[in-house]
This record gives sequence, structure tokens and C-alpha cells, in this order.
Amino acid sequence: MTEKRPEPPAIETDGRYFDGVSARPHPVRLRLDTRLRAIGPGIAADWDPLDLRAADSVPPLMRVGPAYAPDRVECSDEGLAAALAERCPDLRRREGAGGNTRLVLWSAAAGLSILLVAIFGIPYLARLLVPLVPDSIEARLGAVVEPQVVRLLGRPPVCAEGPGRVALDRLVARLVAGQGPDGALPPALAVTVRRHEMANAFALPGARVILFSGLIARAKTADEVAAVLAHELGHVGARDPTRSLIRASGTSFLLSLVLGDLTGSTVIVAVGEALLSAGYSREAERAADTDAVDLMVRAGGNGAALADILERIAADERRGRPLDLLRSHPLTTERAATIRALAGRDAPKQQILPADDWAALKDICATERKPDEVPTP
Repeated sequence: MTEKRPEPPAIETDGRYFDGVSARPHPVRLRLDTRLRAIGPGIAADWDPLDLRAADSVPPLMRVGPAYAPDRVECSDEGLAAALAERCPDLRRREGAGGNTRLVLWSAAAGLSILLVAIFGIPYLARLLVPLVPDSIEARLGAVVEPQVVRLLGRPPVCAEGPGRVALDRLVARLVAGQGPDGALPPALAVTVRRHEMANAFALPGARVILFSGLIARAKTADEVAAVLAHELGHVGARDPTRSLIRASGTSFLLSLVLGDLTGSTVIVAVGEALLSAGYSREAERAADTDAVDLMVRAGGNGAALADILERIAADERRGRPLDLLRSHPLTTERAATIRALAGRDAPKQQILPADDWAALKDICATERKPDEVPTP
């Protein structure tokens, strides 16, 4: 009578499961006896050790999965790694030379395709993709990108609520009302002011606009601040920030579309820095100027104030005081003349806010929130 061989002792440890479709890890409990099992919320993988193959990894990390499927588990348990090496005879098995050659050729072809898409296809795809991105996804993108941009800027604090915030809300309300019932601005519009010496403003995906206190400090009238804000709202209405994000993130955004992880690490790698340094096209700037002047006129403000503040900043730059607004919004004499022509001769007579509201807005940064606070719409 043949003696029955004892079953190997079971080994259990915590690990992470990847389904081979998305890059999102799922916590699981791993158990190795005569089979390898991964159990977690909605996950019940059960594999024969003979089918397991190890992927390349740096010890003590071990990453294994079946040869016939893309899903994998990984852990850093040395005991489980040793047991897998002992019980899985084909764990380190690799494809033959022909398989490796095919893999190299396919990888080279894929790399070339991605390169061509990045050089020629991304700008075109950006124009096609933006109308297809739902508002909910764009809002999630904004929620991811804004903290990254704030971090790159040194975490400037949000200026506190109070009379200044009330004045800003009135200004935003007048501009939103000026667009009319068929306007392009989404209802989730969020405008914040942050304490930073930079004279600039940014529009981000998800209808988020950041004004810096340096811009308000250098403005002579509320209409100048309003005109810059109206210009950024023009970019928001045209969804230029999302289009710029797709161009800046390039293949990362395409990979996120494939992996179904639009707000994961693949899409935000270096995106904040790219958005800060990237400018809009001349066509986008002209369209935003036109929208800004039209919005200021509808709201009862001075549309020519946009040219006034841009020209003042340009003069400061010529005197050796670099102010950052012109890096992303380059000014030309033709552009300023076009703005004033669109605004009309009577534009300087208009005033979008009363004097007391303008005084309150100038003091909006008298107090501040915590540096790392990012308000949500």
C-alpha cells in the first residue's frame, strides 16, 4: 500500500490583486496550499500552481499569475515567495526565442505608434475628445489637478471669506448673469483667490478658476479684475483647460481612457506643471478676449479694462518687473486695439462694482485659510 504524501502546509498573507484591465490594486488575502487562492471583496481567484508564472519584480516583492490570463497578485511575504518557488515548477519559465522576438517587435511597433500619436495625433484628438468628456468626469479631473497645481505653486493659502469674498461672489454672479440663459458656463463654477505675489489667473478643468492676490493688488479698478476673470471664464466656456490638459498629458490621458482610470496616477503625472507652463493658442486667446468683452458689456462693466491691465503689466515687464500674466496670455498691440474696438467708446464710463465692493475685494486676503485647503464647488 502506497503511503499518501502529506499535503504541504498552508501559507496565508495579505496581498494585492490586479485584474489585468485597470491599474487599480485590490486588497486580498492570499492562501497557498495545493492551490493559490486570492480572496477579497468581489474577488475569488483560484489557480493551479502548475499554471503560475512569475513576472519581473524586485525582491522581496513577488508578482505571480496564471500563464493563460492577465490577472496577477503581488505580495512582499518572503515565506510565500519561497513556497511558490518550491511548489511551482514552471514559475520562472519564459517564452522561447521566437516568442521573445515577437514580443520585441510588437513592443517596438507599439512604441512607434504611441510616438506618432503623441506628435501628430494628440492635438487633433484633443479637439475631438473634449466634447465627449462628460461634465462629471471633467469635474473629477479638476478636483485632481487643482491640488497638484496648488502644490507646485508652494501651497498659497485661500483668502478668507468675509466682505471681500462677498464682493467676489457678487462680481461672479454679475458675470454669470451676463451670459444669459444660453451661456456656456457650467453651474458648478468655482472661483477662488489665493495669496500669491504672481499677477495671474488660471482656468482649470471642471470650471475652476484661481485668481492670485498679486493680480488684484496691481489692478486699479474692479473692472480690470472682472475683465481678467471674464477672459478666464471664456476659456472655461470653451473647455480650453480640459483641451490643454489632454495635450499636456498626451499619451497618459489615452492610457487612462483605456484603463478606465481618468483621475488616477497616469493622467496627473506632470500635468500640473504642464498646465502652468502651457499657453493657449492664439485662436483660443482671441476667442476668450471676445467672450470677455461681450460678457463685461452684458454685465454692465468696462470691457476695455482687459486691455488696460494687460498693457500695464506689459509696461512693468519692460521696466524689469516680470509679471506672470503675460507668459500665458501674451499681449500684442493688435490684441489690445481689438479689445478696445470690441468694447466701444463708452466702455470706460461703465463700472461693474460700486466703490465699497471694490475696496472689500482689494482686502480679500486680509485673513486666510490653511495653506493646504482646497475648496470644492
